[in-house]
Amino acid sequence: MFGVEEHFRKTRDVKDGEFLRPYKRILPDLISSVTALPRALSIANDLYLTLYKQGYRVHIAQAADDFGRIHVKEQEVERKDRKYGRYHSGSIWAPDRPTVFYIDSVPIGLAITEMTERVLMRYLNGEYHREDSRLIRSAKPWQLTHSWTTEQDMPSGRFRVIAYSPKKGVDWSVSWQETDQKALATLIPKIVETLKAAKDNLQRLMVAEDLAEAKRKKEREEEWERYLRQEDARKTAQALADSRQQLGEIIERWGRAMTVERFFADAEERLKCTNGERGQRLEERLTLARAMIGGVDPLDFIESWVAPEERHRSKYI
Repeated sequence: MFGVEEHFRKTRDVKDGEFLRPYKRILPDLISSVTALPRALSIANDLYLTLYKQGYRVHIAQAADDFGRIHVKEQEVERKDRKYGRYHSGSIWAPDRPTVFYIDSVPIGLAITEMTERVLMRYLNGEYHREDSRLIRSAKPWQLTHSWTTEQDMPSGRFRVIAYSPKKGVDWSVSWQETDQKALATLIPKIVETLKAAKDNLQRLMVAEDLAEAKRKKEREEEWERYLRQEDARKTAQALADSRQQLGEIIERWGRAMTVERFFADAEERLKCTNGERGQRLEERLTLARAMIGGVDPLDFIESWVAPEERHRSKYI
């Protein structure tokens, strides 16, 4: 935990009483307001050291581990609505990687969050303040004439520890939270014993998820193979249809060309009976017209045809 506090205090701008939002994203999984940060660090330190003494090293997961962090609920008493932040949609900082430790080969994620409580806030001079704060209680009645109140979820100074499975697909979590009567530090021995006892159950859940993921992977591969075969069959059928259409168009063009060829042949026969200047002029024009039409050799026509196999060669036939 050495050097962690200064990174948490290097934060984006936050309103008074809201959670810290540090710039650094690779940090222990702690959510806290600025006033409660020393307690958050103390709780984390006690928990991590207790686990370390049992032989479990708490650390930030490596990127290659491909672990996920669960959504951490911050409300002390879960409600249907959420009113954290000035516009009731405030985002809460979270680290990029979970904080984990291993019991043998079983990973367990750890998150520590300060909880929020629903409090009455009063808008005064451009800012929201707790209704029970010294500033509001000491204000004169005339100062509150143009103020109003609303409810918000604000950090309570009390903490919750959440343990969960960071392995994707394994839905397991357990949490402990402190009250005004019982501090979280007194629950740490119980937390550690509970997590040690959960190892076998977690192992079963992980094995079941591995089998389920293998089944899902096989189904995805089979579905992809079916798609590839269907797409291959579609392309094969399309290539055959396109080749047939092109061949029909070639034959039709050749038929029109033969009609033109008969026209020129008849014109050349008639030209033999035409002499003089008119015959010479018609012969020149006939030559120009034939050059413009081009050849009528059927082999030239068929040479431009693209066969179905040239358009698409099936991998499955």
